[in-house]
Amino acid sequence: MPGKTRKTIIYSALEVANICGVVNQTAINWIRNGYLAAFNTPGGQYRVYLDDLIDFMKERNMRIPDDLLSASGRKINSGSILIVDDDRGLNTVLAKFLQKEFKNVQVYQAFDGFEAGALLVDKKPAVVILDLDLPGVDGFKLCKKIRGSSDFGQPFIFVITALTEDGLETKIKDLGANEFSQKPLNLRDIAEACRKYFES
Repeated sequence: MPGKTRKTIIYSALEVANICGVVNQTAINWIRNGYLAAFNTPGGQYRVYLDDLIDFMKERNMRIPDDLLSASGRKINSGSILIVDDDRGLNTVLAKFLQKEFKNVQVYQAFDGFEAGALLVDKKPAVVILDLDLPGVDGFKLCKKIRGSSDFGQPFIFVITALTEDGLETKIKDLGANEFSQKPLNLRDIAEACRKYFES
């Protein structure tokens, strides 16, 4: 349980500095300026709970060592993200953004349903971001196919679309999608939805 972890795993300012790759004084300044939560020992030394350190590092997009995540009981699931969208500009912007957000996760791109099918079988991505309006492929059928077959590893499916028909979100979720967003996209919202899967 996180509460238990917070009570038992703590770090000194020097240990924080070593983990974050900075000098001791920088870690002390983070604490004094209120950026990093800490408490004082009876001897006046700073101590930092593991969960607070991880949250601090996440906020600043620092790479969090696997042993810290393991010790905290959190995990970043191994796996990958597949973005399926024929809009090359949007696909690439989204790929770069998510690669930055999830440094330990591989991001793949597919620009049509055929590429998507090959990558789904070969890579078995943990998360699929799927545009519904793909050339030559029915995005609704593809979503149903992904969810209905164990061949694809049962990924988290996030549907994105410019379509605006009534009841679309309900329809796509009935086919097995986990999340739904209409274009224009909010990249931060997509990252946070993916984070629910990758971090627990």
